[in-house]
Order: sequence, then C-alpha cells, then structure tokens
Amino acid sequence: MASTSTSSVQKRFKYDVFISFRGEDTRNTFVGHLYNALKQKGFVTYMDDKKIEKGETIRNQLMKSIEESRFFIIVFSKRYASSSWCLDELVKIMECQSNPEQTAFPVFYDVEPTEVRKQSHAFGEAFKEHENKEAAAAKKWREALKEAANLAGWELKTAANGNESKLIEEVVADISKKLSSVSSSVDRKLVGMEMRIKELLLSLEIGTGDVRMIGIKGMGGGGKTTLATAIFNQISDQFEGSSFVENVREVSKNSGSGLKELQKQILTDIFGDKDITVSSVSGGINKMVQMMPRKKVLVILDDVNDTKQLDALAGASNWFKPGSRIIITTRDEQVLLAHRVNFNHNFIHEVNLLSPEESISLFSRYAFGVENPVEGYEHLSRKVVQYAAGLPLTIKVLGSLLCFQEKPQWNDALERLKTIPLNETMMILELSYNSLEEDCKDIFLDVACLLKGWYKQDAIRALESCGFRAIYGLRVLEQKSLITISKYGVLGMHDHIEEMGKNIVRRSHPKEPHKHSRLWIDEEIESILAEDLDTQAIKCLKLDADGFSYENLLKGLANMRELRFLDLRTTRVSIDDCYYSNRKFDRISLYLPSCLKKKKTQILSNSLRFLRWEGCPFSSLQKAFQANNLVGLEMADSNIVQLCDDGRQKAFLNLRFLKFRDSKLRTLDLGLVQNLEMLHLFECEELEELYMPAECLKLRSLTHLKLRTLHLGSARNLETLRVINCTDMVELQIPDKCPNLVNLDLDLLKLKTLHLGSARNLETLRVINCTDMVELQIPDKCPNLVNLDLDLLKLKTLHLGSARNLETLRVINCTDMVELQIPDKCPNLVNLDLDLLKLKTLHLGSARNLETLRVINCTDMVELQIPDKCPNLVNLDLDLLKLKTLHLRITPNPETPILTDCQELVKHQMPIENVKLLSLDIGNLWLTKLHTGIAPNLESLILRHCCELEEEIHIPSGSLKLKHVDLSFSKLKTLHLGSALNIETLRLDCVDMIKLQMPAEFPKLKNLDLNNLKLTTFHLGITPNLETLRLNKCTDMVKLKIPDECPKLVTLDLSYLRLTNLHLGVTPNLEKLKVNHCTCMVELQIPAECPKLVNLDLNNNAKLRTLNLGLTPHVERLNLENCCDLKEIDAPVGCMKKVVYLNLNGSGRFKSFKFDKEFDSPEVVLLSELHLIAVNWPEFQFSCYYKEDPASSFGNLERLILLGRKDACINLNLFSDIICGLQNLRKLTIERDIPGAPKGLDKLEFLEELRFADIQTLPNNIFRLKHLKSLKIDVSRNWHLKKLPGDIGRLKCLEELSLECREIKTLPGSICKLKHLKSLQIACCDSLEKLPEGIGRLQCLLRLVLEKCELLRGIPNSICKIKSLRYLSLAHCSSVEKLPDNIGLLECLKELDITGTRITRFPHSIFQMNLGVTTSWGIRYQFPKKVEDGVRDDDDVKDVDEHVNGNGDRRMLIMIVMTIILLMTMRMLTVKIRRMLMVMIRRMLMVMMRKMWMWILNMITNI
Repeated sequence: MASTSTSSVQKRFKYDVFISFRGEDTRNTFVGHLYNALKQKGFVTYMDDKKIEKGETIRNQLMKSIEESRFFIIVFSKRYASSSWCLDELVKIMECQSNPEQTAFPVFYDVEPTEVRKQSHAFGEAFKEHENKEAAAAKKWREALKEAANLAGWELKTAANGNESKLIEEVVADISKKLSSVSSSVDRKLVGMEMRIKELLLSLEIGTGDVRMIGIKGMGGGGKTTLATAIFNQISDQFEGSSFVENVREVSKNSGSGLKELQKQILTDIFGDKDITVSSVSGGINKMVQMMPRKKVLVILDDVNDTKQLDALAGASNWFKPGSRIIITTRDEQVLLAHRVNFNHNFIHEVNLLSPEESISLFSRYAFGVENPVEGYEHLSRKVVQYAAGLPLTIKVLGSLLCFQEKPQWNDALERLKTIPLNETMMILELSYNSLEEDCKDIFLDVACLLKGWYKQDAIRALESCGFRAIYGLRVLEQKSLITISKYGVLGMHDHIEEMGKNIVRRSHPKEPHKHSRLWIDEEIESILAEDLDTQAIKCLKLDADGFSYENLLKGLANMRELRFLDLRTTRVSIDDCYYSNRKFDRISLYLPSCLKKKKTQILSNSLRFLRWEGCPFSSLQKAFQANNLVGLEMADSNIVQLCDDGRQKAFLNLRFLKFRDSKLRTLDLGLVQNLEMLHLFECEELEELYMPAECLKLRSLTHLKLRTLHLGSARNLETLRVINCTDMVELQIPDKCPNLVNLDLDLLKLKTLHLGSARNLETLRVINCTDMVELQIPDKCPNLVNLDLDLLKLKTLHLGSARNLETLRVINCTDMVELQIPDKCPNLVNLDLDLLKLKTLHLGSARNLETLRVINCTDMVELQIPDKCPNLVNLDLDLLKLKTLHLRITPNPETPILTDCQELVKHQMPIENVKLLSLDIGNLWLTKLHTGIAPNLESLILRHCCELEEEIHIPSGSLKLKHVDLSFSKLKTLHLGSALNIETLRLDCVDMIKLQMPAEFPKLKNLDLNNLKLTTFHLGITPNLETLRLNKCTDMVKLKIPDECPKLVTLDLSYLRLTNLHLGVTPNLEKLKVNHCTCMVELQIPAECPKLVNLDLNNNAKLRTLNLGLTPHVERLNLENCCDLKEIDAPVGCMKKVVYLNLNGSGRFKSFKFDKEFDSPEVVLLSELHLIAVNWPEFQFSCYYKEDPASSFGNLERLILLGRKDACINLNLFSDIICGLQNLRKLTIERDIPGAPKGLDKLEFLEELRFADIQTLPNNIFRLKHLKSLKIDVSRNWHLKKLPGDIGRLKCLEELSLECREIKTLPGSICKLKHLKSLQIACCDSLEKLPEGIGRLQCLLRLVLEKCELLRGIPNSICKIKSLRYLSLAHCSSVEKLPDNIGLLECLKELDITGTRITRFPHSIFQMNLGVTTSWGIRYQFPKKVEDGVRDDDDVKDVDEHVNGNGDRRMLIMIVMTIILLMTMRMLTVKIRRMLMVMIRRMLMVMMRKMWMWILNMITNI
C-alpha cells in the first residue's frame, strides 16, 4: 500500500518561543515586557506565570512544552541557579538544542556570561547548596550552564547599554528574523519554489526608494498564490506593515460591501486598529490615500480579475510610502497592463508550471509523505504526473486522493480520468472562461477542440473565415492565460484547460455526441455517421477518416447543414487506384442516399466557411459543393486538378484565403476568386498555368509557386510575393506598376536577372540561393526599402540607388562582388552584414546611425571608411580583412567591438572616451600598442595572440565594471590592474611578464588563470569569492601567498612551479586540488578539513615527503605518481572509502600502483582482487594491482598504502598483517622476492583464488581457506620450495591446482582427496619422479597437464579410472616411455599431447578411442584410424612410431642450431644476462646429451 512517512517532513512546533526564567527576579519586569512584545508580533510564546505547587504532572507538561517549542530564550538572572526547577528546564533545553530545528538564545540580564560559565559569585553560592543536597544532578546542571553560556545571545550591559526596552526590541527583531528565515526555508522546501522566489526578489529590489507594483500572472491552479505566500512569509518582516488579501475576485463579487471589506482588511492589518470603519468604496479610497503613506508596507492582492478592484485597493503609487511593494496575482494580464504595471521592466512575472522532476517530488509529498515515490509505485506515479502536466493544483488533489490507496484503486482512478475530468480542477479553471465575452468563448472552444497546435497565422485565417475577430480574440485568451503562443508562433494550451473546454462542449448532452456543436473524436464521429443520426447541431468537425467508408462519410457530411468549419483528412486515392477499384469519385451521386440524389444535394453544406481537406479524391472542388460562403480553403495531398470544371465564374466570390500543398493542380484561374487576398501554392509540381486577370485586384499575398515562368499581370495590389524552391523558374515578370508590393522573397530559383520595375514601396527584399543571378535591378527610387538580404548570388556590383531608408543590409557569399555602392545619405542604416565578398574598399557614407557593423572574410579589403560621426555604433565585428589602420575615435559608443585575424592591422585608434564600451575582443593582430581610453563601463577586455604587443596596457582607473580580462600570448612585461576591483575573471599567458600589480583586495575575483609568466613571487591578497586559481608553467615562481581564508575556492591548479612548500589556508569548498611537477616542493600543508575535496592530483612532486589524507575524507580521485621521496601517507581508516581512482606509480616503495574503480573493476562483483609483486627484499619495492566492486568500499586502500611508506621497515610480520587484514578479498596473487607466504592467510575467509610466484615457503594453515577454488604455485625461478603441505587435501572446494616447483620430488598423497578438483597442472617440476598412486580417485578431474617434468618416467595405471578426464598432456616429459595399457578406458578423453616424450609405441586400446594426439612439431594424429575387417595390424602402430621418432629428430636438430646461435651472440650481452643464458645452455646441453644418447641407441636398434 502507498503509505505515508514523516521522515522527510519538517516538524511542526506548537510554540514559537519558550521563555525560561527565574520568576521572582524578572516575571513582572523584563520577562513580562518581553512576553508582551513577542505576543504583539504574533509569536506563540510559552511562559509559565502561574504560582502553583510544582508536581510531577506539571513537570512532565513543562518538559513536553519545551519539546514543542522552536526557539528558547533563557533569561539568566542572579538567582536563576538557585532554582532546581530552572536548572532542570535548562538541561532539557540543551538536549533539544542538539536538534537542528530548535535553537536556544541566552539573555544575561544582571549577570555576566563568565559567572554563568564558571558558576562564580551568586551561581557559585547556589551550587554549594545544590551539591550538598543533589550532587548527582549538580554535575548535569554545571555542564548545561557552561554550554548555554557559550551560545550566542544578548548581554543587557553591552548590547543595549542597560536599556531594557531597547534590548527587548533587539531580541524581538532577531527572533522575528530567525522565524522568517525558518519560514522561508520551509517555503523553499515547496517544490520548485526557490528559483521562482529568487527571480521575483530580483524584480522587487527591496531597499530601493520607489513604490513598485509587481504582477504575477498564470493559469488557475498554477501556483500564483503559493508563490505570493512564500514571498510574503520571507520578506514581510522587512516592512513597517503588511497585508495579504486573499480571493479578491470572490470577495469583491458584491460590488459594494466586498471591496469595502477588503479596504478595511488592508488598513486593519497594517495599522492594527480593528475599529477602523469604511462607509463606502470611495470613502475607503480616501482613507487609504490619507493613511497608507505613513508606513512602508507590503500588500499582496491575490486573484484580481478587474481593474476596478485595483482602483479601490491600490489605485496609484502615490498612495504608498516610498519603499512599499504591492504584489498582484491574476489570470488576466490585461488587468496588470491597464493598471500600468510595467512589463518592460520585468514587473510582470509568468508562473511556470512544474517540471517532471518537480512534479514527481510534489506528488510524492502528498501521496507518500516523502521526496520520491515508494518502491513499486514509480510507474503509476509517473502516469499521474503525466496527466497533471505540471499543474500544482491537480498534483496536490490527486496526491491526497491516492494516499493510502492500493494499486487497483490507482489504476481505476487513472482510467476514470481519461473520460471524467477532475472536478476540483475544472471548477478553478472555468472561472477564467466565464469571464469571457461570447465571441471569445466561441474562439476559446474552437481552439480547445480544433485548433490547438496550429500556427497562429493559420488559426487567425480559419477563425476570420468563420466570422470572428481572431487577432483580438486570441490576444484576450493569451492575456487570461487560457492559451500560449510559442516563440515559433504555435498555439498551445495546457492539457487541463483543453479538457475543460472540451467538457463545456460535451456536458449539455454527455450521452449524445451528435448534439454537440463541435466534434473531434474519430470513433464518436464514425459511430454517428454509421448510425445516420441527426447532425443539425454540429458546427465544427475535425476528423481523420483514414479507413472510413466513403459512402458513410459523404452521406454524413451531406446531412450537416449548419457546418461552418471542417478539418478533414482522408486517404488520398490515386488515379490508378480509382481505375482498379472501380471508384468514380467524380460521380458523387453513387455515394448519396436516394432522397439526396433526387434533390441533387452537394456533399458539403453551403454554410461551410472554412475547409481544410487533406487527401481530397475529387478532381475539382465544385464536385463537392457550391462553396458560396466559403472564405478559407486549404487543400493538401489532393487529386484536385482545377477549382471548377463547368466554367461558372461566380462560384467562389467570398474566398479570401487559398492554400494548395502537394496537390495535382494543373491550372488555376484566379478570375474565379476575385476577392482572393492570399494564395499559397507549395509543392504543386504539376502546375502548368496560373491565370491572373486584371480583375484580381485584392490579391495581397502570393507564396511558394512551382512554375518555370510567372507573369503577375496586373496584380497591382500584391503586397507579399514569396517564390521558394522553384528550381526551374527562369522568368519572373512583375507588373510595371506594383505600388503595394511590400515583401519580396525569392529562394532557390534559376533566374539570371531580376527587374523590380516600379515596385517603389518595397520594404523587404530577400533573394537567396539564386546562384545564376548576375543582375539585380532595384528601382531608382525605393524610399521604403528597409531590409535587403542577398545570399549566394553571382552579382559583381550592387548599386542601392536612393534607398535612403535602408535599415538592414545583409550581403553574404556573393564571392564575385567587387563593388558595393551605398547611398550617400543613408541615415536609417542600422545593421550592415558583409561576408565573403571581394570588396577592396568600403565607404559607409553618412550612415551615422549604424548600430551593428559586421565585415568578415573579405580578404581583399584594404580600406574601411566609417562615417566621421557614428555615435550609435554598438557592435563591431571585423575578421579576416587586410586593413592596416582603423580609426574609431569618432565612434564613442561601441559596446562590443571584435577585431580578429586582421594581421596587417598595425594601428588601431580607440576613442579617447568610450562611455558605452562593454566588451573589447581583439585577436591575432600585429599591434604594438593599444590605448583603450576612458572606458568606465568596460566589462570584458580580451587581447589574444597579439604577439607584437609590448607596450604596457594600463587598465583605466575608472574601470569599476571590468569583470573579464584575457591577455594571452602577448609580449607584455608588466601589467597594472589599477583600481579594477570588480574583476571576476583574469587570464594571462605572457612569457615575458615579470611584474603583475594587483589590488590588495579583489572582492569579486572568481577565476584567476596565470600561465607562462616570469614572476618569482605572487601574493594573491584578499579574494573572498575566488573559485578557481590556476598557475601553470611559471617556472621562476618560488613563493606563493594564498589568503588564510578562501571560503569559495573550488579549484586550485598549480603546475611547474619552484615552490618548496604550499600552505592552503581554510578552503572548506575546495573540490579539486592539482599540484603537478613542482619538483622542489617538500611540504603541502592542509591546516583545516576539506570536506568537499574529491580530486587530489599531486603527481611528479619528487621531493614531497608527507601527506595527510585525514583532512580529505571525501576524496574520490588521488594521483601521487612519481612522488619519489614520499615517505609517509597518513590515511586513517575510512578516509578513502569514496576513492575510485588511485595512482601511486613511482611513489615511495611502489614501483607501480594504479587503482581505477570506474574502468578496471566493473567485472568485480561484491569482492576485491589483489596482485602484488615485491622485489629487493628486504628493501622492498612493490608493484600493486588492486580491484574491487565499484559499488562497495572495503577500506583496503588505506592498508595497502602502508606498503609504500619509506619510513617503515617492512618485515614479514608487518607484511602479513597488511595483506591478511584486507576485507572481502576474493583473488590474491603474490610474486617475486617474498621469503614466505603471509601469516594468517586463514583470515581471508572469502578468498577463492590464490597464486604464489617465487615464494620460499607455504603456510601450513592454507587448508583453512574453506572457499579456495584455485591454487597456483610458481617457484620455477628459485629452488627453495621442496614440498607441499601434507594436508593440502583438506581444501575441499579446490577446483584448480597448478604447480611449477623445480625441487619438489613427490606430491603429498592427500592431493588425491581433492574430490572437486577439475584441473591439475604440474609443469617444470624437474625433480618430480612419480605421481601418487591414488590419483585415479580424482573423479571430477577434467584436465591433467604434466609438462617439462623430465624425471617423471611414467604415470600410474590408476589414471585410467578418471572417467571424466578430457585432456591429458605429457609434453616434454622426456623420460616418459609409454602410456598405460588401459588408457582406452578414458572414454571422455579427447586430446592427448605427447610432444617431446620418449613414447614410441601406443597401446592397442588407444585405437578404439575418438582421440586427437599431438606429437612433436605440433602435428596431430587422429584416432580411430579405419580398420579393415575390424583388425588393426602392427603396420598401423609402426606408422605412428615413425611419425613420433621423426619429429624427435627434427626437434633435436633445432636444439643444436639454437645452442650454436646463443654461443655466437654471448659477447654482445651484459654480464647478468650472460649468466642467465649460461644456466639455460647448461640445462639444454644436459637434455641434448640425453637425447643424443637415446637417438644413438635407436639408430643401433634399427640397424
């Protein structure tokens, strides 16, 4: 069941304040006045002022009251300690003080804190009596007094100079702030509220002297009241009076008494006088005008919906005292605008709905009482949140509804919501609908049921077609938060508002959808059409009829006589489909009922005003209906070839909007649509003819044509012409007189020339991607041309004639253009963008109002002439030009100039005074000097790759706003930052810089990055806000002084410095510390704990000696590579529990040690693995490879680090303690110079795999490893290990045993007791002569490998009892001469390797086996061999013998050749390697002699 938990819900307290005091001292004086002051402030305060006999019941009651209080005020007076009752109270208060939600404050009334702390004077005398009577309790009392005296509080003598009333005011004010802070912290726990509060506080700007009205708008239930309440709780104490007026809409419905009551409430709340009377609304206004200026107030008016309410409650700013704030919440933005609440100054805030994450959190609080859904309810919770769509009201209602409900109830509730909306939400939302006028209600219902998701302009045309004032109506809906319009112009509506609108349409006839005014559900419509119900009430229809019966569809549409709006989608039927299916859509009568055939009824009503039909099957529209009243027509993916086929000229007299997309349209006669205003033809690729008669006078917009030629005839009223993606169009003829043409947009045409005739009123001309265009002729007089955009043309010249009102000129990618002539007088030119032109010069004439100038990639430009005075030039971007000089002295207002890659620019003059300069970005220039002038508003200074810049740059003394400085890759030697105290980011990379002068205080510096400087010392000064400090490759730096406190420092990166020590100071927020290649550094001091440090990188600090990890408990990545002198790493237990990466390569005793939990350990589950290589005993050096489960931490790293300490003597005992103390170790490998195995291996209870290499002795207690499955012993490099423990057979779980031990002569018999052994591998056991006779008892053995056991002469016959054996190898066991006769009993044996043995004959039983035999040179011999008559003769055996002996001869020859080569190269090798080779050759010669002797004997025998 979805249960509720209170673990994450903040505790609710009964009392705000509990006062502890000695009644006889202060009840009627200080405490009495304090109690009244707290009570007047509205705080619930507990004070025990009843003189009654103290009994046990009262004591319990008092202790409970202490537990139920948030704050405690302890008034210490002279006789406080004489009361055991007070002291018991104090002990209880100190217990509660440990709770973060409860806080105690002492008030030292007529005593000093030291008297209380040390129990001296009156307190000391009181304790003498207590210790005689209650010695045990006295100890607790003393501790409580000492703890309380150390708390922050107030002392009457010092805090208020003995003035009790002032002290009371101070105490009440502080408690008020604390409670406000607590309240605001609770509000911040309201999901998603913290960021919204911050944004609103920015607009409120509390403390400024103006009167400010702030609006909060949004849909019903969206959180407006919650946000206003949170703000009120947080800031109301900062005003002299405050009032929160709820439900203004509801209360003011009674136009007389309602507003009067609200006026009275405001005055009463602020002035505290309940006797204030308001006789009338106008009288209330007069009183408010008279009284409100007396106090700085905070007033919140919640849910306002009429300007009359604001006129009565907050009529004007002059009603209020300066500094006052009025917050208004409403659903209707127009109310705020009409009351002059300023939108431009961000004084109107839109309440955003909750994100999915916030919604889940809020729902979980109401449904479960915790932050996240309880286990098993995650998916259901997501479904609920998806339905709520971020609306807080719905989330809260559903959370409360589903609390403590089982899953079946949840599923049932969710299914119900699909058809029945949540009534509580609908009632709130419908208030906005009810306030609309009738025509706006119809528009709202059309949007909710039909138009949601449409582009705004398309929706306007559809609504205007139906007779509505759509622009006005949609604006009203938007202001009332009923619809939204995205930045792309798409109509949006919250799911619940949409649901509310649809519910309004349905609720009059919930069971009879055919009586609804609007239909949009396909299933309902299909049912209505199939049942032939009465459809006279239907006015609007939206239907996806894919798969519907055409007969039912056309018949049903014919009956809808009042239909005004139809949005229909049918499956497009091609001409071929019509032919094969015998459907003749042009013969409509085939699909109409007989009664309609007689009347010759059309399939669509003549009342239809807007039709959008996708997939229309008819060849002409007149086949469907008369269309006398049709205003808007949109056809997509249709078979329509022409509008009419009978030549009637007055069929579409009212048609204003016509759109065809992806249709079969071949001809279009605009003479049939003489009132047409907008024609949109898109992807009508079969259009061959567009007839435009002289009568087509109202056509204003013509877009997206697909023709080879276009003659616009006498369309003199044409306002907008868009021809896009007509890749075949080679001719465009614009009327000689086209006075109304305002917008011309041509894209992807094949035009070569364009003559605009006399289109003198053209305002916007856009010609792009017409890559064949070589000539563009703009009218001589084009006074209204405002925007000109040319892209990817082949123009060589452009003369703009007298386009003196041009505001924006954009010419890009016209790579042949060598001349651009801008009018001499171009006063309105604001934006100029030139890119990839071949211009050499550019004269901007008198374009004095230019604001943005962007000239880039004009690689031939050598001259740029900016007007003499260009005061408005704000944005300047010059890139890849050949300019040599640039004069900006007469452009005093550039804000963001960018000059990059103008490599020939050697002189750049800035204005003497740059008042508006905000950002200066100069890069890759050859300037030798630069003067920024006076730039008081400069915020960003970036000079990069100015390699010749040598002269010192003086930061202007008045640059108080300078925040970002980047002077990288220049030749500056000195830099004086002057009084630029507000710099936030400073980056320098100057290899010649020897002096950097910074202010003593850098209060706002956040990021400091210094690279390749020649500074020897660096004192950072006071930088309380520093977050990132990087000093890299300042190789001369020997001293670095960091402030004692860097509370916000997050990243510290120091590399290649000559520091000998580093003192970090107090850095509580440090997350990343990187100190690399500081080869002189001996000491790193971390004086205080760094609880947030997660990345510590100290690699290549060769002289670093000690490191304390106890102060970095949360470190995750630690790199100490090549810290060669590191002798001591202090790593307390638990300090490395979060480490995921550790690199100790070359540090201390570690030759290598790299631990990477993220990449190396994903296959390790729940346990850990260790591979340790030790050399040079007893001066150990270790190579360590450690892995562990990524999701666990066993504390093993702290132990392993001890192995690397150079200051510790590593003996076998210490080594054993470290290894055997590792937790959850599953796999252990120890190699090289360890004299013996670690003692206490049996402590590794989880060990499953154990491998020893070159170890001298094995522990006798190895049999105690109960979970050991694999044991590998390799001592082939030394001769010390001579026997295995006799009780090795007690390893009951052992499955794999591998031995490489030269001195072992025999194996213990107990090895035959390993019942689960699956693999036994014995290799290089030169002294082993025989195997235990009982080896046949290993019934689970699958693999038996005996290799290079040269003295082994045979294998026991009992091996033939191992039925499970699959693989047997005797490779290079040169003394083995034969196989057991009964080897054929090994039925499972599949592979046999006898390479390098003396086996010359096979037993007959082997020929019955399905077996592969590998002999010398790796040649395989496969059994069984075909036997004729079932008998195998000796020739078969002889073939095998010859094969085996032949391979032996070849092997002997190879060994001889190898020996000769080794002897020849001996002189070229070092002494050490030579000795090793001599040992190998000696052994080889012994083997060769033995082989040679056997070979001679075989030759003699054969002869």
